[in-house]
Amino acid sequence: MNIKLSDNFTYKKLLLFSFPSIIMMIVESIYSVVDGFFVSNFVGKTPFAALNFIMPALMIMGSLGFMFGTGGSAIIAKTMGEGDNKKANELFSLFVYVAIGIGIVIEVVGFIFMPSLAKMLGAEGEMLKECVIYARLILTALPFYLVMFEFQSFFVTAEKPKLGLIVMIISGVTNMVLDALFIIVFKWGLAGAAIATAIGQIIGGVVALMYFFKENDSLLRLTKPLFDAKSLLKVFTNGSSELVANISISFVSMLYNMQLMKYVGEDGVAAYGVLMYVNLIFLNVFFGYCVGSAPIISYHYGAKNQDELKNLLRKSVIIICSFSALIFIGAQIFSLPLAKIFVGYDNELLKLTLRGFMIFAFSFFFTGISMFGSSFFTALNNGLVSALISFLRTFIFQFAAVLLLPIWMGVDGIWLSIVVAELMSVVITILFVIKFRKKYDYI
Repeated sequence: MNIKLSDNFTYKKLLLFSFPSIIMMIVESIYSVVDGFFVSNFVGKTPFAALNFIMPALMIMGSLGFMFGTGGSAIIAKTMGEGDNKKANELFSLFVYVAIGIGIVIEVVGFIFMPSLAKMLGAEGEMLKECVIYARLILTALPFYLVMFEFQSFFVTAEKPKLGLIVMIISGVTNMVLDALFIIVFKWGLAGAAIATAIGQIIGGVVALMYFFKENDSLLRLTKPLFDAKSLLKVFTNGSSELVANISISFVSMLYNMQLMKYVGEDGVAAYGVLMYVNLIFLNVFFGYCVGSAPIISYHYGAKNQDELKNLLRKSVIIICSFSALIFIGAQIFSLPLAKIFVGYDNELLKLTLRGFMIFAFSFFFTGISMFGSSFFTALNNGLVSALISFLRTFIFQFAAVLLLPIWMGVDGIWLSIVVAELMSVVITILFVIKFRKKYDYI
């Protein structure tokens, strides 16, 4: 079925168009998890803790790719909906080239200051050494990492979501194969995991760039960019929710790690790492749907098709709620086998991980609504509201909960904090949707 952004979307069309993005994000999360699996089982607990300890800082650096992808796609799709395809391609090229330039700058600065950053976060001894090695190797691929994640949204906007999935599979399979080779065969330890990930990211970025540089039958192609300072600024405001979310999640993850070190020690950091890996897989179902549906919303917003906006919002809420129930059930069923994959070698760590996971899983009932709400406002080019939802959800609510709940509930309070934060974010999201219903006429 050839589905276009301009179509009237049924449930079937909406799911079919979004499905490649959902699978793409799941594949991305799985190959991110592969590093943790190989390091935990074949390198050791301390390198595994080091990987999880420094990962939030690396996610902050890489979050610009999400910002340019989601923020840029909203502008490009809206421009296409207004009928100006030439300008859409010029802006597309501008956003890609600027992202590459920023990636190079961050790569150099991050490489230089990584030891100081790791020390500031609290790493010391062998963990500090492992953190720096892993981070510096990952940073070598940062510009390609930014491009790869930027193109996750751009492939959808170009009406080629399946190509985005193919690129992610190529990158992910490369990472998985090289993980096994470098860690198990060559015995390169944590460095092997970093090199495997970096190579996978480079390949993913290069393949995507090659496609858009060559003649293609998609709606987008890299060409001479149009320098438009206003549109570039709009990317930062439109995509700020994704940037804020990734930065906030990374800072809060650091806080979780510090709290767990205080209450449980290194085992707590390792258990939290497992939860984050599994959580990433489940949350990427929601994120994939947001990536797949956002350009459709932006297109019809640009085309001033209010009836289709109402249709998209109504159907999306039903789809997200259905996903939420299925993901919670899946989390309860697969918690034990998933935990055993990572920490089955240590019974006490396995018990701690399972306890945390059973509490943590209740957050899946609420997460999808606030994630989609933020994405919906990004697609409507209202970056301020989108960023506010993300900031409250991923930083303020979680920060307060993870600091306060453990005082009364101990370690269980740390696991429960995400549930409380997500519930509060749903309330805020609903209030924003009601507040702006007349401005955008989507209800």
